[in-house]
Amino acid sequence: MKLTVNGTVHDVDVAAEMPLLWVLRDTLGITDVKYGCGVAQCGACTVHVDGRAVRSCQVAAAEVEGRVTTIEGLGTPDGLHAVQVAWIDHQVAQCGYCQSGQIMQAAAFLDLTPDPTDTEIDDAMNGNLCRCGTYPRIRAAIKSAARALDRR
Repeated sequence: MKLTVNGTVHDVDVAAEMPLLWVLRDTLGITDVKYGCGVAQCGACTVHVDGRAVRSCQVAAAEVEGRVTTIEGLGTPDGLHAVQVAWIDHQVAQCGYCQSGQIMQAAAFLDLTPDPTDTEIDDAMNGNLCRCGTYPRIRAAIKSAARALDRR
């Protein structure tokens, strides 16, 4: 089957039911997508499929007909995505393990909700767990990214 990841088309020979997470990590060597729980409860494996945030541990390879974007492909030709910049500015990451999933969830959320409230941010990010507890910084970074995206 063919799979387009971060703008590159890949021919992959995997079982149709293999989770996208393992196709990305084990077959294509794209390790920025993290394994957290395997049951879509932590969000560490979040990627975009045609711009929509999905948990790659629960999506079969055969179900992905569209374009897959991981954090490596999130930025623009001019540099980092506004969410990535805000994450750096607000020093969100501590251990960093969950951060690619957090950033991917936040970017997809901001595409749908350009001027979010704290409650909307909390609701949207609820399925992404951070063992370090950086939730206040995550919220602040998302608000900052929303302002930056609004200025474009």
